[in-house]
Amino acid sequence: MLTGRTKHVLHCILLFTVIAVFEVCTGGVRLGSSGPEEFDPWDRYGYVGTFVLYLLRLLTFLPLPQVIFNFAGLTLYNAFPDKVVLKGSPLLAPFLCIRIVTRGDYPKLVRANVTRNMTRCTEAGLENFIIEVVTDKAVGLTPHRRVREVVVPPSYRPKSGALFKARALQYCLEDGVNILADTDWIVHLDEETLLTENSVRGILNFVLDGKHHFGQGLITYANEDVVNWVTTLADSFRVADDMGKLRLQFFMFHKPLFSWKGSYVVTQVGAERQVSFDNGLDGSVAEDCFFAMKAYKEGYTFNFVEGEMWEKSPFSLGDFVQQRKRWLQGILLVVHSKDIPLRHKLLLAISCYSWVTMPFSTSNVILAALCPIPCPPLMDFVCAFIGAVNIYMYIFGVVKSFSLYRFGMLRFLLCICGALCTIPFNILIENVAVVWGLFGHKHRFYVVNKEIKPPITV
Repeated sequence: MLTGRTKHVLHCILLFTVIAVFEVCTGGVRLGSSGPEEFDPWDRYGYVGTFVLYLLRLLTFLPLPQVIFNFAGLTLYNAFPDKVVLKGSPLLAPFLCIRIVTRGDYPKLVRANVTRNMTRCTEAGLENFIIEVVTDKAVGLTPHRRVREVVVPPSYRPKSGALFKARALQYCLEDGVNILADTDWIVHLDEETLLTENSVRGILNFVLDGKHHFGQGLITYANEDVVNWVTTLADSFRVADDMGKLRLQFFMFHKPLFSWKGSYVVTQVGAERQVSFDNGLDGSVAEDCFFAMKAYKEGYTFNFVEGEMWEKSPFSLGDFVQQRKRWLQGILLVVHSKDIPLRHKLLLAISCYSWVTMPFSTSNVILAALCPIPCPPLMDFVCAFIGAVNIYMYIFGVVKSFSLYRFGMLRFLLCICGALCTIPFNILIENVAVVWGLFGHKHRFYVVNKEIKPPITV
C-alpha cells in the first residue's frame, strides 16, 4: 500500500505532466521553429475590435492569484497526509460545542446526523463537549445531557438587522442564550455535515494547540451513497480548492486572503463574540465570508485543521445553480461593503470578479479560433498554465474523494473521466449563476435540500 508521501510525489508528477502537455497542445510552449501566423490585428479587426479582443484575453488573467495559491498549496504541502495523530489527551481538551444551524425544514436529517456525530465524538474519547442545534423550527431532539436545542424566537431581531443564518448564529451569542465561556470552542456545522474520526482528532489538535482563534478543514462530497453524480463530480473542484488555496492561505499566512466556507469552522468563543455575526444585510447572504473578512480586519489569526468532514453535493441541478448564485451574490456584497478595507479584501475581490466576468472570459474559447490575435509568449504560457491547473483540480478532487480500493480501477478511472466531462457543464452553470445573480434579488438565502427521501415500498 502506498504511503501518503509517495502518493503526494505521484500527484505532483501528474500535475506537472498535465501542465506540460497542456502548454504544448495549446501553444503556450512552442516546440521547434514554427510559430503562429504573424499579422497586424489593428488592420484586420480595426481599433475597436482589436481593443475588445485584447481586453477579453486579459480577463482570463483574473483567476491567476487563486491559481497560483492552488498550485502552491497542492505541491508545497502533503496532499495525502496519513491518519491524524492526537498530540494530547482528549481529557485535557477545552470544552467543545458542536453547533449545527438549520432552518428546521428537515428534522429527520438533523436528528439522524446528531446521533451519528455524537457517536463519532464519544468514539474519539471526547468528554467535555455538547452538540447544540440552533433552529428556527423545533426539530424534536431526544433529551440528552449532551444535546441542546435552541429555537430562535420569531421576534428576535439583531441590532444591525442581520437575517437568515447570521441571525441564528448571532442569537446564540447573546447574553442569556450563550452558555459558553470565552475560552471554550465552537465547531460550526451545516445540518448535513458529518464528523469523521480524523476530523475530531484534527479539531482536538487545533484547540489543544490554541495558537490561532479560527480554523477550517477539508470537506469531501463523494462519501457513502452518491445521490447526484453530475453535481458530485463537479464539486470535486471544491475539494482541490480546500487542499490548495485554503491550506496555503492558512498554513503560510494564517489569514483568510480568499475567505473561507461556512461549515467545518472552528472558533474560539471569545473571538467569535467579538467579531459577531451581527453585520447587517450585506453580511447575511454570505455570512461566513463577511465574518472571515471582519476577523481578518480585526487582527485575528487562522489555521488549517487536519482531517476531513463529509457532506453531500446538491441533489438537483436547480439547487446547484441556486447555491452558486447565492454564493456569488453574497461575496459581491462583501467585496462592495464599506466596512471591509480594500487591503483586506483585495485577493477576494480579484477572485470574485474573475467569477463575475466568466461569461466574457469563456468567450475566448470561441474567439481564439474565430478571431486569433498575436500575444507575447509569456501571455500564452500563463493562459495555458491557468487552464491546466484548473483542469487538474477536477482530477485531483476525484483522486482525493473516491477510494481506488472502494471503486476499483475501472470505476475510478471512469470517475476521473466523468469529472473532466463535467467541466463544460460546470462552466455553463457558473455562467447562468453569474447572470442570474447580477440581475436577481440580492438579499435572499436559498437553502439547498440535503435530505434523502427513503424509497417507497409496496
